[in-house]
Amino acid sequence: MTKSKALEMLNRLSWKKFLILLVAGCINAFGVTIFLAPVNLYDSGISGTSILLSQLTPDYLSLSFFLIILNVPIFLFGLKKQGRIFTIYSIFTIAVYSICSWLITDILPVDVSMASPLAGQDLLLCALFGGIISGIGSGLTIRSGGAIDGIDVMAVIFAKRLNLTVGTFVMIYNVILYIICGFVMESWILPLYSVVAYGAGLKTVDFIAEGFDRSKSVMIITDMPDEISSALIEEFQCGTTKIAATGGYSNADKTVIYFVVNRFQISRMRNIIHTIDPKAYVTISEVADILRGSESNGTGK
Repeated sequence: MTKSKALEMLNRLSWKKFLILLVAGCINAFGVTIFLAPVNLYDSGISGTSILLSQLTPDYLSLSFFLIILNVPIFLFGLKKQGRIFTIYSIFTIAVYSICSWLITDILPVDVSMASPLAGQDLLLCALFGGIISGIGSGLTIRSGGAIDGIDVMAVIFAKRLNLTVGTFVMIYNVILYIICGFVMESWILPLYSVVAYGAGLKTVDFIAEGFDRSKSVMIITDMPDEISSALIEEFQCGTTKIAATGGYSNADKTVIYFVVNRFQISRMRNIIHTIDPKAYVTISEVADILRGSESNGTGK
């Protein structure tokens, strides 16, 4: 890398994101070491693999050791695919996660050897809170442009070669991991509760990474586009986008109105549309995120 490119990359790094990633790594470490690992529950991905290996090896090969030794090579392997900024953010977060895990288990006066300090031996509480808290850490990491687990990079690299989606690759990896845990621990109770933790974490990641109040995109096919568009703009004080279309069956000219609302506005929107055009065809879909330009107002002008 030339000096100019190195300086350009450094300028693209955000100290605010590093601060968020610092918090994310600490949160993830708290969820895993306080709720999951003490009762032999397993996180997903490389983190869960690290927990299992730390249980099967001598004490000096701890969870924090395996987090570094397994994750860092994977992120470096995916450097070309994912980019330098993503890799730097990810390795930083993993380092924070590893150091915080070491501090909690080996330095701080917290006994995590036999049970969760906060939930005892209650596996359901440990699974739910461990999954939710670690999911918050993972979601913050993703939202800040990194990843806290190498399984995401493995999925991007290998899923397409195996003719799988990224989500399917991750799911297959975790299923295999939990089956191995069941055989190794000679108990299926712990892997099954780990699935609960995985589900709670996955849902939490969606909420954090994509927003708690997910918006809805609305496609309205109508013969009265001007009237409906004007009514929606007046009611919700935001823009709409009108798209010219042709009916596939009738071959007639149509107009599609694209509009974004939140979940509390859907009922009012429906009433407005069907009051003006009872025959309007409406589809509603979830929107993961909305990026607005500095001069835009709503979805269109």
